[in-house]
Amino acid sequence: MVTAVRWVSASPLSRALPQPYLQLAVVAVVVGAALAGALSSPWGRYSGGHLNPAVTFGLWLTGAFPGRRVPAYFAAQLTGSVAGTGLARLVWGPVLGDRMAYAAVEPAPSCSSAVLFSVEAVSTGAVLSVTLLLMSRRAWTRWIPLARPAATAVVMIALGTLTGGSANPARQFGPALWAHRPGDWSDLWLYLVAPLAGAALTGGVARYQAFRPVHPPKSDGGQSRERRSETGR
Repeated sequence: MVTAVRWVSASPLSRALPQPYLQLAVVAVVVGAALAGALSSPWGRYSGGHLNPAVTFGLWLTGAFPGRRVPAYFAAQLTGSVAGTGLARLVWGPVLGDRMAYAAVEPAPSCSSAVLFSVEAVSTGAVLSVTLLLMSRRAWTRWIPLARPAATAVVMIALGTLTGGSANPARQFGPALWAHRPGDWSDLWLYLVAPLAGAALTGGVARYQAFRPVHPPKSDGGQSRERRSETGR
């Protein structure tokens, strides 16, 4: 994410794409492609490729992910956000802090706290709904590595100029810590809590409605709940 923003907003490419929506579209496509690659990679398949604490939380609420693993996943996702942002700073230099604020997002001046919370919660719920819908049919799970990145890209393009289109606590956590701007600190709790709230509502509804994630048959050696992931592998 940080590298994508750096190449679009702090390079000659930014002069070729002066409109914010065009820049958002390019960043969204790059991030979506990277996310699809991560979900399809061997590591992504092994871990489930959550990459988003809200997704992990929502899957746990549906019963598709073991609760004892949630703290470890949260810690890994947030630590990865901080470490990844720091690595980008090491690679790209001071431009990340001077001109980009480490790609930390911020709401538009007209966006109140209530609107920010609502939009981030609803957008996260929408992304999670795509995942849960595809997990409800075993034959559909193979589309998750494409569908969830596409949904994430749509959120970024549609909401980027309003809330930043984060929809992921880990997406804002590392950049906000590195940027250390007063505005980032005051809004950080919203970017952390709102996606979890959206995932909680979506996961809670899905648990008792039609689109509950399917589980492998019992003949899988008892590993159905241990290895359950959003990729369905």
